[in-house]
Amino acid sequence: MNLAEKKTADNHYPVLVIGGGQAGLSISYYLKKEGIDHLVLEKNRIGHAWRNERWDTFCLVTPNWQCTLPGFPYDGDDPYGFMKKDDIVAYLDRFVASFQPPVQEGSVVTRLHRDATGVYVVETTQGDYSADQVVVAVGGYHLPIVPRVAEKLSADIVQIHSSEYLNPESLPEGEVLVVGTGQSGCQIAEDLHLAGRRVHLCVGDAPRVARTYRGKDVVEWLDKMKYYDLPVEKHPLGTGVREKTNHYVTGRDGGRDIDLRKFALEGMQLYGRFEGLSNNVASFGSGLASYLDGADAVSESIKDSIDKFIDANDIEAPVETRYVPIWQPPADIPDSLDLQKNNVSAVIWCVGFRTDFSWINEAIFDGRGYPGHDRGVTSAPGLYFLGLPWQYTWGSGRFSGIARDAEYLLDHILSRRTVKSAQTMSQAA
Repeated sequence: MNLAEKKTADNHYPVLVIGGGQAGLSISYYLKKEGIDHLVLEKNRIGHAWRNERWDTFCLVTPNWQCTLPGFPYDGDDPYGFMKKDDIVAYLDRFVASFQPPVQEGSVVTRLHRDATGVYVVETTQGDYSADQVVVAVGGYHLPIVPRVAEKLSADIVQIHSSEYLNPESLPEGEVLVVGTGQSGCQIAEDLHLAGRRVHLCVGDAPRVARTYRGKDVVEWLDKMKYYDLPVEKHPLGTGVREKTNHYVTGRDGGRDIDLRKFALEGMQLYGRFEGLSNNVASFGSGLASYLDGADAVSESIKDSIDKFIDANDIEAPVETRYVPIWQPPADIPDSLDLQKNNVSAVIWCVGFRTDFSWINEAIFDGRGYPGHDRGVTSAPGLYFLGLPWQYTWGSGRFSGIARDAEYLLDHILSRRTVKSAQTMSQAA
């Protein structure tokens, strides 16, 4: 697909958008609605991450009704269900077809900087462009994290990052070590477990959340409680929430809890946090019990807040008994695993991603490489970010909150255009 047809003189645009995922497409929707000439530069194909970096049984963990791309809310017949991978791609494709954004696919941006006149120059593998304003809409998950210790694994053991996992059949026969219990790690471990594979799972401090409570999906309760409208600066953790791991839960088969204790009862081997590797022997920490207890405590604390909301608003809701742990780690939980002796044929690293904005030549980043911004507006005039996790609210990096963030940036883009136009008129006079 190549929807970019109109170019201004010398490849200059009033606005350039870098990234053709849901964030870049959302701001494009508003720019096109306002009649602002712009171009979206996408290094792969629109929706690449959804198409190519999700496993076969992947599905949303939030209900379909939360999919509210601008001008294009979820249009299916299962609002309380959870779209699967192919349905997500189809939804995004229909959104694109609804307004035909100007997208240049296959354009890898290699550098962004300002020239002597203050105009932004965007260098790409398909040529250079310039713009008065730029929206960086590439999210915050760029480089898959694989620890250096992975280099010690024998070549006969397959190792992949979670973004490369497809299905159990794509792995060689044998047992599988999954490292990490964020959403991806837990869901991939479940996928393998349901397929009858013997899974060894390294557990960390990721929290969990119940799928339903007192008659509703927990997401629906949190929505009624206005949690998804909570600005990051008002969150109890402040901007620190951007560093927290997402709660694990699943939308699979209509949605359910992910209870690692249940998996253990069914034969999955749980360990503490992965600590190292030597001679194909993986070593683990001793914190398994505390990690499981901590995850449960977070889930129960969310239920506490729901109870308070129900009571404060005199809402009729069924009473539900609280969760009781169904398994406890025995005292002799192994602190190591000999991969070859236990026929472990594959290791899946589910330890996240790191950001990479090294191609942006602007002094706006903190010591960890995160861009300084206020709701996506940076100190560099005319440079914006969109689609970062917790950029403004919980939904900033998701289908649920991207429209609000994009519309906010549109106001700033329009305001800056108005100021520039007035300055030009003044200079001409």
